[in-house]
Amino acid sequence: MKLARVAVTMVAVLAVATMAWAQRPDFSGNWTLDADASGGAPGGGGRGRGRGGMGLGQAATVKQTADTLTVERTIGENKVVSTYKLDGTESKNTMMGRGGNQMESVSVSKWDGQTLTITSKQEMGGQTFESTQRWSLAGNVLTVETTNARGTQKMVYKKS
Repeated sequence: MKLARVAVTMVAVLAVATMAWAQRPDFSGNWTLDADASGGAPGGGGRGRGRGGMGLGQAATVKQTADTLTVERTIGENKVVSTYKLDGTESKNTMMGRGGNQMESVSVSKWDGQTLTITSKQEMGGQTFESTQRWSLAGNVLTVETTNARGTQKMVYKKS
């Protein structure tokens, strides 16, 4: 009888621990670039502009549901909205490329523990450009690390 109680208790503890681990971070909120924590990085443009970009720009609004992540930001005078499916299937978004030409970005998002990885591909001028963003959350600090052909840049945002 005593052994059965110990086994039931251990199963209950394991179930609670598994549920806590399975919870994903919620990136929802209004985020503002912390340039100092980002190594003095400019507003997400510069390297990689038009090819997946670096980070979220100066500021972004993120809305997350169980199955999608929507990012709203302003680039120049244009409001840009990108929506990513969180189930590992392709998401398609229209982006502005060189010379103001629109191009399609195809992305796949997947969870790696508590980190969200978004891999995007765009075709422009017969070339394919790929970038990978890794999103992580620590309290009210969002870190977006972007890697593309030009290297890796870490952008840090604070919730406002």
